[in-house]
Amino acid sequence: MRSMISLALAAGAVVAIGSQALAQTPPPAAAPAAVPEKMPFDIPYGMSIGLEQAKQLVAAAEAEAKKHNWKMNIAVVDTNGEPVLFERMEGAQIASGSISIGKARTAARFRRETRLFFNAYESGHTYAATLDPTLTASPGGFPLVENGKLIGAIGCSGGTGDQDAVTCKVGAELVK
Repeated sequence: MRSMISLALAAGAVVAIGSQALAQTPPPAAAPAAVPEKMPFDIPYGMSIGLEQAKQLVAAAEAEAKKHNWKMNIAVVDTNGEPVLFERMEGAQIASGSISIGKARTAARFRRETRLFFNAYESGHTYAATLDPTLTASPGGFPLVENGKLIGAIGCSGGTGDQDAVTCKVGAELVK
């Protein structure tokens, strides 16, 4: 009887030790992703947008917002992400002012639409938060590319992310 108990305890110890070893085994490494040959979002910098052109883009974005009865904050920044022009439409949410500037700044500094960062967060890839503490991961920020060169960005905020994007895209499309 005593040998049966000893055998049972020994078997239990083997199982306990073995399960701990298995629990600490790291998962197998994932296959490395293919490395692209071409660098993404490699838009060369150009001469920063000027005030007169920024006024045209803001006017177009404002007209689009008015068409839908949306109250927006609209910002245009230069290639460094520094404000060139900011407009708050009557009744626009005050908190969205800095958000519109943040969207424009993110689009200029990262040379891509801010929706890409939003999509990354939505799919569980929160690494974007480690890139820059001022990054704004919300639809509505667009880089402004003229003759293949980045001249700044436009950002809108005040509605839903999709409303913001529709508003600012009109302004961004004026630049070619």
